[in-house]
Amino acid sequence: MAIVDAAVVGGGAAGLAAAYELHKHGASFALLDAASRLGGVIRTERVDGFTLDAGPDSLLVQKPAAIQLCEELGLGQQLMPTLEPRTAYVLRDRLLPIPQGSVLGIPTTIAPWVTSRLLSPAAKVRMAAEVFIPRGDATQESVGAFFRRRFGREVVECVAEPLLAGIHAGDVDRLSMRSLFPRLVEAEQTHGSVIRALRAARATAPRPTDGLFRSLPGGIEELVTTLVATLPESAILRGTRALDLSGPSPYTVRVASGPPVSARAVILATPAYTTAGLVRGLDDRLATLCAEINYRSTATVLLAYPRAAVHRPMRGSGFVVPRIQRSVPLMAGSWVTSKWAGRAPEGHVLLRAFMGGARDPDLLSRPDDELIDLAHTTFAALLEIDRRPDLTRVYRWDRASAQHDVGHIERVTAIEARLSQLPGLFVTGAGFRGVGIPDCVADGRATARAVVAWRRAQPSPTTPRVS
Repeated sequence: MAIVDAAVVGGGAAGLAAAYELHKHGASFALLDAASRLGGVIRTERVDGFTLDAGPDSLLVQKPAAIQLCEELGLGQQLMPTLEPRTAYVLRDRLLPIPQGSVLGIPTTIAPWVTSRLLSPAAKVRMAAEVFIPRGDATQESVGAFFRRRFGREVVECVAEPLLAGIHAGDVDRLSMRSLFPRLVEAEQTHGSVIRALRAARATAPRPTDGLFRSLPGGIEELVTTLVATLPESAILRGTRALDLSGPSPYTVRVASGPPVSARAVILATPAYTTAGLVRGLDDRLATLCAEINYRSTATVLLAYPRAAVHRPMRGSGFVVPRIQRSVPLMAGSWVTSKWAGRAPEGHVLLRAFMGGARDPDLLSRPDDELIDLAHTTFAALLEIDRRPDLTRVYRWDRASAQHDVGHIERVTAIEARLSQLPGLFVTGAGFRGVGIPDCVADGRATARAVVAWRRAQPSPTTPRVS
């Protein structure tokens, strides 16, 4: 293969977005991925009329990068909201709704919490007193410490921990508040109170009428297949595992099988631990910094039943489980057919369970049939299901959830400082900046634009600059 402007290593959301942006700018590229399929944790299967999202199943409207990408790809008119804006529930021996008007479990109005059974009377008073708590310093504060300081211990245990740890599959007392929820940190500093800040934002912002999430009729992988179809097939190297890099620019990417790839710039869109191995020969300290970023493993279990076998209503979109609810082995569960239209044949329901993470990493050592039994037992008790599922699937995601622990921002700053000494080498993805599809799309595209800008600043007498 001739030398290309950029090699993109990793075909998940960030790598695909980077390749798409490079192609838009007319840059030549090679996209390498060790797997035979692209998309990383974005995976959708269609089985017997069911649409099964094995990983993420939605795009967050409040982070618009993925929505904008869908619109560019001609998918904008196909984006569909949840069937109706639905309340999440917390499982505390029974399903208890998170009161309306809450943002990440934080009230924008106190009234709905007064009658809620989710918190004790004392905890409700402590939550309401947040408006009187003085500003603190969240620079090196964990998510748990921030919420405990501002809202009290019970709010952390019953609301913040299941909601926020569930999103990131992590430990709220290790996750970095400043890295994951910078807007809440800023809210405390600018308004002196998170409740006051969210209340002010709610008063001025247009209220969504159809929920905060979007999906696609064919599942989220429809975004991947549509994007890949815009790229030159000759530039995509599936089943090509990168082994290491040599440089400086032009870099050589050595692969497990086939000829090496030569590129003037390299974008590493791989998990941080994979990135560490790739750069070890270039900069040992850079590799060490990347290897220090932790990851968690999870499993998604999907179960389908005849609707007639479910004897309780599926209220809300699903539920999260506090760590203190030790009798339940799930992090969370969702009623897929209550969230999205067309995910199951008529007369059937589809349910998803989420397991593992920091909550119970040892659970994932069990075989698939045991995970299915645990999920079925939980759903059967909640919904009075009187038979075994007709369809089951288990998807395991080994070390797939990046953990932005306290100190993450400083670590990424140090990584960027080392990269500045290796011109033409860039990193992107959930392990470094942002988590979730929208963040990965935004960072992948921004990284590609940085490559284009760098190439423009490197005139060559033999190679035209990218436009």
